[in-house]
Amino acid sequence: MVPIVVYDACVLYPAPLRDLLVRIAAAGIVRARWTDEILDECFRAILQQRTDLDADALTRTRELLVQAIPESTVDSYDSLIPKLQLPDLDDRHVLAAAITCGAGAIVTMNLRDFPDNALSQYGITAVHPDNFVLELTDRYPDKITSIIAQQSSALRRPSMSRFQLLEILEKCGLKQSSHSLRELCS
Repeated sequence: MVPIVVYDACVLYPAPLRDLLVRIAAAGIVRARWTDEILDECFRAILQQRTDLDADALTRTRELLVQAIPESTVDSYDSLIPKLQLPDLDDRHVLAAAITCGAGAIVTMNLRDFPDNALSQYGITAVHPDNFVLELTDRYPDKITSIIAQQSSALRRPSMSRFQLLEILEKCGLKQSSHSLRELCS
């Protein structure tokens, strides 16, 4: 059975990481989920940080993201939010979505905001994207290296080799998995 994971806004923020995570889901390795609220948070942050980007282009990016993973958007989780306890109350919607869709993991860079004692009662763990990709690379080395090759060959402005892409992904926080993938791609 393909595991269900919720992608937090922080892992969808960097375009190279977002592209990789979506490609992993599109390949059927995991079933990725998010909410409109998660996407709002992500794209609002991108617009705030990257004033050079066009808002209409980002709207199109968001639409393509949703189209790339059919049935990715989780709804009807709002009633759970008030009952949940997390260090940052603004993150309760992510946990509520994970519970609603039956996710086994929340992929996030903010592990402190999703402590084990708050998630374990729901059978959910928080996992850093580096550990997530590393585990998938260990399980599916051929699939993940193929995804990296596809992602690098799709890049046009600028074009990038697999190794250049892995350098970028390392800067996005994928240190261990980028190292492992470099070895596999050699």
